[in-house]
Amino acid sequence: MSSTRLVIHSRYTYFTVLLLSLSIPLVHRAAQSFTNSIWRAASIMSDSSRLDGPLRTPVYFLGIGGPNFMENTEHPAYSRLAAVGREITTKVKPKAVVVFSAHWQGGPNKIQINVAEQTDLIYDFYGFPPHYYEYDYPNKGSPEVAEKVIEKLTVAGIEVEKVKRGLDHGVWAGFMVAFDPKNNPLNVPIVQVSLYNNEDSNQHYRVGQALEDLRDEGILIIGAGMAVHNLRDFRAIRGTDKTMPYAFSFDEALKEAATAKPEERQARMSTLMKRSDARQAHPTLEHILPMHVSAGAAGSDLGEQLWTFPEGSLSWAQYRFGKVEVA
Repeated sequence: MSSTRLVIHSRYTYFTVLLLSLSIPLVHRAAQSFTNSIWRAASIMSDSSRLDGPLRTPVYFLGIGGPNFMENTEHPAYSRLAAVGREITTKVKPKAVVVFSAHWQGGPNKIQINVAEQTDLIYDFYGFPPHYYEYDYPNKGSPEVAEKVIEKLTVAGIEVEKVKRGLDHGVWAGFMVAFDPKNNPLNVPIVQVSLYNNEDSNQHYRVGQALEDLRDEGILIIGAGMAVHNLRDFRAIRGTDKTMPYAFSFDEALKEAATAKPEERQARMSTLMKRSDARQAHPTLEHILPMHVSAGAAGSDLGEQLWTFPEGSLSWAQYRFGKVEVA
């Protein structure tokens, strides 16, 4: 080969190698960009599938009457509570229920959690006919769900105590109507959590806030109480058609607070308890405090009054925070 051709060949080889070396970073960046695009597309598809999947569970506040309510099938609240129960079993379909009742208080600054798996019923009422103390409501607890509750509360700095107990009538009497064992069984674990043994509504609201994320795991949070509950006046006006003025006024004020914008709700719920009719509607606060827990667990979800019925010195209002998927 002549020296001229050798020089040309060498230069050709040099420029080829140079071009390839300069192209490698470009090819790498292009490949990396393509790979990132694939990951972004996959992420979008994943997010889309989450959006198309089940929504987080809503939160409920259920107006639940005394033991005699179980047999008062003609009462307007009976069918309404049963309808909410059917909504829960057929549309919400929770994996478990965490419930706060008006009839269990822990310590002044301590929340108690029922960790028992097998739970009996507590007949914490007096003076009723004997057959009321023979009612049975099939149920089971869940130590695993109880531990999730304990973890969430502990992380939030809330003092907790594990206990083993049965379900009080503030849960099972109302659940007999909402989740009739024969016609609309719940068929998921029920974990009852106490209120504080105090009347600090903001402290109870914070309990709900601490448990909000349980909803992303398919766990339903229910507060069981009454929107208005004055037993003293109930006895005084029994047998009349009279409904106390505060049953209407406080019921309406509760609706305004519970359905307020989420960022305003806690302040509105706190102000609610400072109203002049608050102590008329609730001489003691145990029946309204579960509502504060439910409102706290609602997070950024809006509240909706599903139904209400002021009657005598009571109100049977039902609330839901968050949406239910349309079948």
